[in-house]
Amino acid sequence: MKKWYHDYGLQARMIFTMFLLAVVYLFFLAVILTFGGDWTYALMIFAAIFLFIQFFFADKIVLWSMGGRIVSEQEEPRLHETVARLCAIADLPKPKIAVVNSNVPNAFATGKSKGSAVIAVTTSLKERLSQPELEAVLAHELSHVKNRDMIVITIASFLSTVAALLVRNMLFFGMGGDRDRKGAGAAIIIWVVSIVVWILSFLLIRALSRYREFSADKGAAVITGRPSNLASALMKISGMMERVPSRDLREVEGVNAFFIIPAISGESVLDLLSTHPRVEARIRALEEMERRMEF
Repeated sequence: MKKWYHDYGLQARMIFTMFLLAVVYLFFLAVILTFGGDWTYALMIFAAIFLFIQFFFADKIVLWSMGGRIVSEQEEPRLHETVARLCAIADLPKPKIAVVNSNVPNAFATGKSKGSAVIAVTTSLKERLSQPELEAVLAHELSHVKNRDMIVITIASFLSTVAALLVRNMLFFGMGGDRDRKGAGAAIIIWVVSIVVWILSFLLIRALSRYREFSADKGAAVITGRPSNLASALMKISGMMERVPSRDLREVEGVNAFFIIPAISGESVLDLLSTHPRVEARIRALEEMERRMEF
């Protein structure tokens, strides 16, 4: 196995983002424990069940929504051989491999652990990338598995999901039937705080997701030894995305957070709200890493 690449600046930004998220969540929990009633606790339990289902069945849900299917070594021998070789380098158990019949050139990883991971590629991606570029994309997805990104984002999203549920439902449910002025005031306090927590956590989780994409890019560069291959793949995928029909893009927009590059129809969203960094920034980081590896 190759020595894993450590970008201490990137790691510091991820740690700082998680620290800010923890501060926001501790404040939120303090408010709930102080002013909360039966309905706030019920919604927290509901959110926990929802994220439990999402965590343990995400691979099946995502594959089902994309129309993907698990393929055997007999069906895709080259793909299996490539993933097995990359897993040996990255010191990972070989994941299941899925193929999605889609015009959108993309790939994604899902699964609750290293042992239950699924790596999926679309038929368009397989057909249009060179072998070195495809290897780089697969290495990127394996880096997500190695870094346990699915677990990190799921845990980080828990109280954000609770806050979102409270924002949508608190005014309907109040404080579990408490109709006095004190109960109504507590309900308003929790509702306002939930709005603030939901907005701040949404932005922080998006930032964390972008940092983890950078981290997966760097992991892919270490596994393959050629950052330029991933840079070339990102450039090619981004260029092809512009020629994909809007209808095809809209069909897969619900799983954009899983993709190596989001499938966005129409105008792109603001950087602050995106789950992925700009492709140009990712390519610059890979080019810088390539220069460092040459010395």
